[in-house]
Amino acid sequence: MVGTELKRNRDADDSGKTALPGNVKVTKEDWLNLAMDLLVSHGVSEVKVQVIGNRLGVSRSSFYWYFKSREDLLNQLLAKWEQTNTGVLIRYSELKAATITEAVTNFFRSIVAPGGFDHQLDFAVREWARRDKAVRQVIDRSDSARHEALMRMYERFGYPSAEADIRARVLYYQQIGYYALELSETLEERLARVEGYLYCFTGVQPSRNEVEAFFEFARNPGRT
Repeated sequence: MVGTELKRNRDADDSGKTALPGNVKVTKEDWLNLAMDLLVSHGVSEVKVQVIGNRLGVSRSSFYWYFKSREDLLNQLLAKWEQTNTGVLIRYSELKAATITEAVTNFFRSIVAPGGFDHQLDFAVREWARRDKAVRQVIDRSDSARHEALMRMYERFGYPSAEADIRARVLYYQQIGYYALELSETLEERLARVEGYLYCFTGVQPSRNEVEAFFEFARNPGRT
């Protein structure tokens, strides 16, 4: 439905490991962020220890301070994707809302929020999964978790389970499909359809206040 070009969150989270001693201040998060950039831009085959180390300007010892092997790096990269992309969709779907239409706008906010859902990363992981059955299993698990969270969102507002299941699928698959089709629309073009989308996804007409509140967030996501 609605999406903007998002930058991945660069906040440091070194999982208890401090940076290497000495003059080189390269953190675990630096390795993961650059690995993620390479995954998105060139695919998993280019996520190589030497390539990342050269770009960071550090030796392989820096890598082995934080990771046991390239496989360990890839596993942690996949876990980071689950924590961010899947985690953010679930968190926003669970936010407090007075109506189902407000709850759906919360889901929309997860797409446009700074540090929110990153569709380029999502499709990079899906492409990776085409070549790795273990990654495919993680993708399937994440898709199920996302769907179940949206289903619960509908159920909170009294939708029967069968209907909540279908509406959750329509909402999620439509959003993913938007990116898969690489539709070229301006933000304002997308916002013009928000009220109609909300009605289609819920069967309820949203209030003007709900629509306007989302418009303000979408146009100024870093200030709201």
